[in-house]
Amino acid sequence: MTFGQQPQGYNGAPYGQYQSAVNVQPTQVYERAEHVSVTRAYGEMTLGLVITAVVAILTQVSGFYISFLRATGGMGMWILAIVQIGLAIYLGVRVMNMSTTAARVCFYVYAALMGVTLSTIFLAYDLGTIGIAFLVSAGFYFALTMFGLTTKGDMLKAGPILMIALIVLIIAEVVMMFVAPTNTALKVVTAIGIILFAGLTIYDAQFTKKAFAAYASQGPEMIEKISILCALNLYLDFVNIFLYVLQAFGLSRD
Repeated sequence: MTFGQQPQGYNGAPYGQYQSAVNVQPTQVYERAEHVSVTRAYGEMTLGLVITAVVAILTQVSGFYISFLRATGGMGMWILAIVQIGLAIYLGVRVMNMSTTAARVCFYVYAALMGVTLSTIFLAYDLGTIGIAFLVSAGFYFALTMFGLTTKGDMLKAGPILMIALIVLIIAEVVMMFVAPTNTALKVVTAIGIILFAGLTIYDAQFTKKAFAAYASQGPEMIEKISILCALNLYLDFVNIFLYVLQAFGLSRD
């Protein structure tokens, strides 16, 4: 809390000395609550990533995804993708009207489905490359998160620009699915993807902090729902950064 110029008391001491004594406890309580809330969101995100990693490994070891694609044909991949997108949109739109348990279950189911899809990276890349890409992504993500949570700049103003850039990137990647891209085009798209999701990571870190401040007065249940919504956003940022970094390592070896 920032105080302006304080009037002087009868004894010449500024009233701010007494005000600070009165207000220090509420301020500390608010900062502690904010820290706990932000930590909870990142904890939910981390648990989602663990679920994704475990499911991806189990799916690869069991060969479930390959068997699923053989049984369903090309439609299986599209069905799984549509279910994932639909679940993410549903959770993002309906989370405020769902119970905390239902919202958390939806998030974990989404993370598990993502693990099934991501199991294919074990076929395209060796374990060393995947491990290095994960470590690089984790370090990069941590630095971006710390910047987003501590910077005085307002990244939320860049939200519309980031959303437009994301739509353009998605369209470009859809087009590249039907048109054989050059190695240069793939590198450009990969670089743009890393930069874009770096910006979204900073944006979502700030959004997480300000969302808790906005809903702090609405009780612990609302805070838990906000933590799940923010965890989904943060989770998607990390997964996409990891995939683009992994792709960049793969392209650099070609």
